[in-house]
Amino acid sequence: MSSSKNFQRLPGNIVPSLYKIFIKPDLIASTFEGNETITISINTPSKVIVLNTLDLDIKSSNLKLGDGKVLKPSDTIINKAEETITLDFGSDLATGEAFLSFEFSGVLNDSLKGLYRSRTSTSGPTKYAAVTQFAPTDARKCFPCWDEPAIKAVFEMTLSAPKDAVALSNMPCISEECDGDRKICKFAPSPVMSTYLVAIVVGDYDYVEGRSDDGVLVRVYTPPGVKEQGEFALYVSTKILPYYKDYFRIAYPLPKIDVIAVADLAYGAMENWGLVTFKQSCILVDPANTSASSKQRVASIIGHEFAHQWFGNIVTMEWWTDLWLNEGFASFIQELCVDHLFPQFDVWTQFVSDTLIRAMELDCLNNSHPIEVPVNHPSEINEIFDTISYCKGASILRMLHNYIGDDDYRKGLNVYLTRHQYKNTCTEDLWTALEEASNKPVGPVMSTWTKQKGFPLIKVSSSKQDGSSRIFTISQEKFVVDPASKSDNSEWLIPLSFSTQGRENKVVHKEVLGKKSAQITVPNVPPGAWVKLNAGTTGVYRVMYPQDLLDQFVPSMVNKSLPPLDRLGLLDDLLALVQAGKASSVQLLQIIFQLRDEENMTVWRVIANCLDRLEVVVANTDFANELKKFECFIFKPIMKKIGWDAKSSESHMDTLLRSVVSSGNVDTFNTMIQLFRETTLQEERDRITCELGFFPNEDILNKVMAFAMSDEVRAQDKLFVMLSVARTRIGRELVWDFFKSNWKRILEIYEGGFLLPRLVKSSLENFASESKAAEIENFFKSVDYSAATRSILQATESIRLNAAWLNRDGDQIKKFLVNFKY
Repeated sequence: MSSSKNFQRLPGNIVPSLYKIFIKPDLIASTFEGNETITISINTPSKVIVLNTLDLDIKSSNLKLGDGKVLKPSDTIINKAEETITLDFGSDLATGEAFLSFEFSGVLNDSLKGLYRSRTSTSGPTKYAAVTQFAPTDARKCFPCWDEPAIKAVFEMTLSAPKDAVALSNMPCISEECDGDRKICKFAPSPVMSTYLVAIVVGDYDYVEGRSDDGVLVRVYTPPGVKEQGEFALYVSTKILPYYKDYFRIAYPLPKIDVIAVADLAYGAMENWGLVTFKQSCILVDPANTSASSKQRVASIIGHEFAHQWFGNIVTMEWWTDLWLNEGFASFIQELCVDHLFPQFDVWTQFVSDTLIRAMELDCLNNSHPIEVPVNHPSEINEIFDTISYCKGASILRMLHNYIGDDDYRKGLNVYLTRHQYKNTCTEDLWTALEEASNKPVGPVMSTWTKQKGFPLIKVSSSKQDGSSRIFTISQEKFVVDPASKSDNSEWLIPLSFSTQGRENKVVHKEVLGKKSAQITVPNVPPGAWVKLNAGTTGVYRVMYPQDLLDQFVPSMVNKSLPPLDRLGLLDDLLALVQAGKASSVQLLQIIFQLRDEENMTVWRVIANCLDRLEVVVANTDFANELKKFECFIFKPIMKKIGWDAKSSESHMDTLLRSVVSSGNVDTFNTMIQLFRETTLQEERDRITCELGFFPNEDILNKVMAFAMSDEVRAQDKLFVMLSVARTRIGRELVWDFFKSNWKRILEIYEGGFLLPRLVKSSLENFASESKAAEIENFFKSVDYSAATRSILQATESIRLNAAWLNRDGDQIKKFLVNFKY
């Protein structure tokens, strides 16, 4: 395990203001060389200069003082564990401006970090590009630097590239000179920015271009020969920029923005200022073959990364503890943007199933973490690029948006961005600006959601009619899914919202619950009408009703008069209560049966999730096939309605609904592999890798695993093949056996990046026995697992919860399924 107790951030006495950097990548030899001169301010006398470097061969260094004197360090100390270089000049350096220079070289690595190599060819001999991924802490792998988000500077980049290659950086190229078979491209100075946002790309690409309505040059770079696949991204990009300009009331500050499809990228995309990198499947759209869901995904990811151009790039978190401030905000605001551009996508209903529910499923574990989690050593950062930072962060910001209203939200964001532009902030700075704009206690309310892990359960203990009003007695406690855990004394300030029968689509009452229990009066409620807490499922909390009140909702769920967001919210709350031992599995199955004629795609996603969770629990029982039979019965009506083939008249949501049902056929394996090899569309490859694991045959699944680890599958895609295998009973055991035999190799592939924790948790969490949890714990005691510590704890906790669920409800589930009348 990693230890952070000795880690120290860089000293603040010497800081950079300008980097002049020259990089020359060799795309044949997969190496690079470079030099830089950094203008620094020596604010207090010091004999040493400490900055970051990692995996670079430092050829030389010197310091030119303000009076022209040039000093060479008497000693140079490279600390690989701390990723620093210390230049010792023997005596104190005078305060003032100076110029620090380095010459260095490095390797274009295959780890998708720093300056690395990425394939550009889709057929024929393999060709490579040089691409950067500096977030969170890998600019130091390309050039020595003060590699912390708060230590901002201006960057002037110069690249030496093959004369027929595309050479890109954050800013526009302002001069280009021939140098034999190469060209020297000099780029304009950047704004003041953090090192993790610096970017360069050198390689073979095509592009399409256009201008946004507010005059920004937009180019979308694609692999050679498929530039038409960049047209959709170009359209979306040119529309998003003016939308954000209007929403934030601040213009995008650079003269251009480049969007580039990169074959090998650890993340879905990266928001480098003015040069945004995307995985090919996250940006390329084939007009003839791209699915509706992929188009929506492309629009959402562009919305996310472009939001960062303001929220993250103009204003940046002070340290990685506030990572959520970047990612949670962009994950929320992207939905506002996409909903504006494509209202037919119905993104807010999908937000609840894809974002809010994911957040709550993780955050109810004892091994969750607060949104604001202390980060010390850089090795800890990748583990918080997780569902809590992204999904819970986005969910509480949606709840806040609903609480204060859109107008005040926009005003507050403008105050925040204007006040702190080109500077660094912490979470409290955002709350202060939103509080000023709304005159509501944003800081006190929201700090209860960011500084403590978990979320509340609202328990409704009674309800009575008083004239035209309904009075509820409610209380709050921390929702913990483990029935053996005692709820702690956590308490939240909870923005409550209510809807009622007859006004199903309106919020009829709002109130902040600021104590453990209270009586809430909801006005203008007809006698006998249901009243729903968490109208529109905008709040990050669960609700537990008495049986009689819960029963009131079922007819409105079945006849669909209750809106989809509320139908899926009630169903997902019931699933969580079942997992926590606070409700019956049979009750859940009975309601799913009554929803058999449901038509909304997002509600079906929640139904499918309920059945998936039950399938995991009963996978190794003698009634697992009975559940499969029940599932087929439940899905039969919607499959008959939707069919396998798309219809020209169907809605976007009906198209997405078709993908909720999946099946695997042993006979298709060789065909799928052949399709993978022949297709030039990365989206098609992604579809195949994500579905290869749905074969019920162990021999076939072993072939799938061998294929996953072959050179045919890129490092970032191996994860998805293994995760698909781990979704079946047979596959889970195979993946676990593979982990035990190949852990060292897995560590080498992912080198502690953020993909490793995701692989570990998602692959292992779906067992359902105490013995398996103990086996996993014992294995990881014998190996290095520092990069996935929290994920392993979460996985074993989930396994024990599954086992407890089976022990508690197994007999009643079996009885229900065996006796069910079809």
